[in-house]
Amino acid sequence: MLKLFNQQLAGSVHLTDDQVAAAVAQLVDEAVPAELKADFLCELARKIETPQEIAAFARELRAKSIQPPLDPETRAREILDVCGTGGDRLNTFNISTTVAIVCAAAGVTVAKHGNRAITSQAGSADVLEALGIRIELTPEEAAQSLRDHHFAFFFAPNYHPTFKHISAARKLCAQRGQRTIFNFLGPLLNPARPTAQLVGVPRPELCETLAQVIQSLGVRRGMVVCGRVGDAWLDELSTLGDTTLAEFYHDRGFSASTISPTHFPLQPATLADLTGSDRKANAAIVRRLLQHEDRGPKLDAVLLNAGAALFVAGKVRSVNEGWDHALDLIATGKARAKLNELIAG
Repeated sequence: MLKLFNQQLAGSVHLTDDQVAAAVAQLVDEAVPAELKADFLCELARKIETPQEIAAFARELRAKSIQPPLDPETRAREILDVCGTGGDRLNTFNISTTVAIVCAAAGVTVAKHGNRAITSQAGSADVLEALGIRIELTPEEAAQSLRDHHFAFFFAPNYHPTFKHISAARKLCAQRGQRTIFNFLGPLLNPARPTAQLVGVPRPELCETLAQVIQSLGVRRGMVVCGRVGDAWLDELSTLGDTTLAEFYHDRGFSASTISPTHFPLQPATLADLTGSDRKANAAIVRRLLQHEDRGPKLDAVLLNAGAALFVAGKVRSVNEGWDHALDLIATGKARAKLNELIAG
């Protein structure tokens, strides 16, 4: 069946939802050769995936994931995820992970979905583990942590067991130098089903596409961003250049725009000021930021992205107000206290 789909994709003909369902069934079937799966993923990427195809893939893969047993009270809250797709290869420190802890300190319920490093030196799982926060929670433990501590990490491999049958094909695609749909599916597969999402992407043209997708998947409040850094792009809001964004909210429509860093009280900085390293070094960076010991450009990057995340979560009325609220959470020790609470479990 994948061979037939490959011929269709080679002719630039999009897949229907039923065809995506059939393709996913083949991709997760261990009896199907990895080379055939890789051929399919490469052809799909070369055609360029439509928002409808991406959403269909996300729905099919989510249906095969393990669901945490969230209680009705937790489910009734606004549940936020803040993450990037990765792939910008700029090796910044773990901005989104720091922001997630700051948002939890603000009382936002944060379901952080992530993995170990793939295109960077330290992924969200690596850094949280180095900070002393448990990442290998059972679905029941994660649901309890989300309820009691307003934060839980959902370690992707534990919730998507069928992915092990796709990994060999993804490696073959990487060896061919071809990205695949899985390069930006990660933020769409959070098993906690967030109602609010701040998503970073590595190319500005993906902002509107991914925003349309997450809206179609039932997210009520969403913002997809890509920040300019010289001639490169960052999968976060940028303090070093304009940020392209697409956003939507349940009480207002879809819009696309840019944010200029001149609207915020930023210190002079370069990309080198935001650079990270391995898991141990990045954990130390996060710790210093949350303890308000580092008040330089890294803090500015956290405040800008936390401001956007708090706005997306409905906690503040603007990104600027969110910046001020995030700074207050750090300066008063509330963010540090939340980190200590999460370490204690």
